[in-house]
Formats: sequence, structure tokens, C-alpha cells
Amino acid sequence: MVAKAYLVGAGIASLSAAALLIREGGFAGSDITILEAQGRTGGSLDAAGDPENGYTMRGGRMFELHFECTYDLLRSIPSLDAPGTSVTEDTFAFHEDFAWNDKARLVDSAGLRVDTRSMGFSERDRLDLVACVASPESRLDGKRISDCFTPAFFTTNFWYMWCTTFAFEPWHSAIEFRRYLNRFVHLFKTFDTMSGIYRTRFNQYDSIVRPLQSWLRSNGVVFTMNTTVTDVELADGEGTTVTALACTREGADLRIPVAAEDLVFVTNGSMTANSTLGSTDTPAVLDTSAPDASWRLWQTLAAKRPHLGDPSVFDSSVSDSTWGSFTVTTQDPTFFKAMEEFSGSEAGKGGLITFKDSGWLLTIVLNHQPHFHEQPEGTYVWWGYALFPDKAGDHVGKTMAECTGREILTEVLGHLRLEQSEQILESSVVVPALMPYITSQFLVRKAGDRPEVVPEGSTNLAFIGQYAEVPDDVVFTVEYSVRTAWTAVARLLHLDRQPPPVYKGGHDPKVLLEALHTMHRR
Repeated sequence: MVAKAYLVGAGIASLSAAALLIREGGFAGSDITILEAQGRTGGSLDAAGDPENGYTMRGGRMFELHFECTYDLLRSIPSLDAPGTSVTEDTFAFHEDFAWNDKARLVDSAGLRVDTRSMGFSERDRLDLVACVASPESRLDGKRISDCFTPAFFTTNFWYMWCTTFAFEPWHSAIEFRRYLNRFVHLFKTFDTMSGIYRTRFNQYDSIVRPLQSWLRSNGVVFTMNTTVTDVELADGEGTTVTALACTREGADLRIPVAAEDLVFVTNGSMTANSTLGSTDTPAVLDTSAPDASWRLWQTLAAKRPHLGDPSVFDSSVSDSTWGSFTVTTQDPTFFKAMEEFSGSEAGKGGLITFKDSGWLLTIVLNHQPHFHEQPEGTYVWWGYALFPDKAGDHVGKTMAECTGREILTEVLGHLRLEQSEQILESSVVVPALMPYITSQFLVRKAGDRPEVVPEGSTNLAFIGQYAEVPDDVVFTVEYSVRTAWTAVARLLHLDRQPPPVYKGGHDPKVLLEALHTMHRR
């Protein structure tokens, strides 16, 4: 019999797994079915809207040179925006034309740009950082970042840049922080300018999800939308073999039998579950109700087998994993012109701007325009986020979570002190978003809390996405999702070709010397 593959969820991990099943595993697209609870693909890589009602994206992922799995996969996917090239080639070409050179990475309480050439470390900070990098993960089980550093560390230029680039909080997992330090040590020397960061030509939905989905459809992959998988039925015994998928679609129950030779890939958990949007005149309302179907499915599976992870570690501390973002749309170029003058960089080349003393810890970015595929000329879109949406703002006196889009923009403009603030406010549509699980993958954990991609004893079940365990690589990246997908396909099909290894710049003496020099730069 011909093996079939079922992928639960239509995020980047599942789309990647489907593509790799075809490219690496020799599957026919018609033998691959993607089951998605929502009516759209892309998962957390989202983008929507229009000039009148405002564009929106909950977040944006950054890339760097050594995302080996992602670039390898996307070399197989034709770009929809640059005919004759792959998505990878288009991304590299865009970086050549619009590399970041951040000249205003941090802004102080006086509205002045901070000199970020110095990381601001004391000798104690340097020693603690080296100790964290060198510690075995087993010694960091259950520890927070704040358990490894003095309070002064969290006021350094390094921390303000690091935490707002990658969305870390002091209470997040020391294990994840250590992985990031090791994974991106080669970026230390350019961290203040962000010149080592790569981005896609448009937002990630338009630049990655659309072409990947188009390629999969052209190969016959079946997309079954508005279908929620409620249970993964397992055969009796100690091993793990899927026998059926229980689903609901349009209020009706259905059961999909799974043969022993078939494969099942489950995206367990979602960092954008329960996300809510507001508007220019209404705040986003935090949704703390029961987690969505992806979390419930993992809970159901974990109750069946002790080695399938512990979702409660990640889905039950909303106060530690929530932050807010906002997308601003305008037909008035005033803000872009003012920010180009303030930052000293052309829009699309300036990188992140963080107001380090703001109560919300605000960060904004002006992307290259257009940032949405259908965005018309003369429309401008920019984005920002706050790591402390539960703290009072410095100019509106309210928490970000309580604010309308207009009030959020008022807070940003208060930090910038722009003369044209009133005009900018009147001409902008602002869509705020609150995401209760957005950094849940960073929460304090221990070994075993995330299931292995292919759990021990599994014959046809794999976990993919941000909550499956891959040694050395870092969550909250597209690369991690693609790596889990490739690992799952290679292991379940017993392929000789495995995913490219995780890049380890720390094994390069030159990289280490550059990082040490940067740490001591004054």
C-alpha cells in the first residue's frame, strides 16, 4: 500500500514537512493531507488588511546567514515576486539591497540616541555571561535568566538590545537564553547595527507562506481547512503508533483511519493562540480563556504517554508569556520622513528602535515599503511591540493592554517628541494585538517538558514546531520550525540525508575573539 501523511496544523512547520516529504521522501503531493482548524494557512506567520481598515501582522521573524535548514528548503521553492529565482535567492538579493545599519538602536528618556558601541558590561556581567554560556543545560533546569545575573545586568545596553531583538524577559528560561547566546555568538560584533540580520522582501506570510503554499498546491497536496483534530488515537501497548485521527468539521465529527505505514505530524501548541486584535478606537482584549485546539490536542496526547511532554509548563503562565504589538497604516509620509531624519537611516535600512527607559519597553521598526504584497503605492506601514504591556505608559498613564490604537501611537510619539505628532495621529490607522502565549516557548522548563520530535518508541508519530525538542537550536525562529519538520521526515522515513547541522560559531576561534572584543568594547 502507498503510505499517506497527515499533518495537523498549517503553520510553517507543517508546510515545510509537506515540502520535505515530497522533496526528500519521494511522496506524491496527493498522498499528503494538511488538516487546519482555521480558514487560513501560515499559523503565526500572518499578514492581512487593507489601506482603509489598516494592515496587521502580529509579529515579524528575523533571519541570519546560518539558517541552514530554512535556506536549503526555500531554494526548492520558486519566488512569487522575483521570477526565475527561489525564495532563498530573493531573500539574499533583498539583503544585499536593504541590509540594516542601525544608527538609533536605543533611545533614552530624553529622546536622544544612545551610543551602543559599548555593551555597558561590568566585569561581573562579563564573567556571568561566560559562565552562562559554558554551563551544561542540566545545571540550568528550572532556572530563570535572572537567577544567573545581578540586577545591574538588566540595565546594560546589551540586555536592552538582546531582549528586544529576541523578546526575552528576565523571568524566562536560562536554558533558552544560553542557547541563544551560543547560537548567535557570531552576531555579537554587529549587534548594535543589526547588519547581520536578514529579512524577507515582504512580510513572512507574503514572502514565504504564499510561495510555499502555491508550490504545495501545484504538487497536489490536499489542504483540509476548518477541520479541528481533537484526538490522535494510539494503538494499545507500550509503543506509540497512531491508528486514527478524530476530527470535527462544521459541527460534525469524523474519524480518519491511519494505517501502520502512514505518517502523522502534529504541531503541538501555538505561540499565537488566543490572539486578539483591537482598532484605532478600541483596545485589544486579552483572551485568557481555555487554550486553543493545538494546546488541547497536546494535553490529550500527553495524558496518554508520559514521554510526550508537559504542555502545562507552557500554557498555564499567561502573565509571563504575554506581550502586545501594533501595526500602523497611513497614507501620509510624514512619520516616515520624520523617522528617517531622526534615525539617520532610510526606511527599511534602520533596524529596530527601542525606547529603553519606556515603561512598556517599546520597540518600533520601519520596514522597506511596500511590506505587504498588495500594499498600494503611497501607503505606508510600520510595526512595533512592547514587552511590558501590563505596565503603565509614560505619556498615556495606562497599560498598553488597556489602550486603543490611537493611545498606543500617542505613547510612541510622546517618546519621540516629534513636532508633527498631531498630524501623524490624525492620519494613522492603528491595529493593536495582544498575544497571551507569544513567548510561552521561553518559559522556565526542564529536560523532557518538550517532547522529542520523534518520541522514543514512536513508529509513525512526530511532533513539529516550536514546542518539540531539538538540541542546540533556538525556538521563536522559522529555522526551528523547519528543522523540526526536516528531522521528523528524515527519522520517520529512515533517510540517509539528515538536516544540516546547527551552526556553532562558538567553535570558531575568530568568532570567539570577535565576541570577546565586543564584550570589552567601551
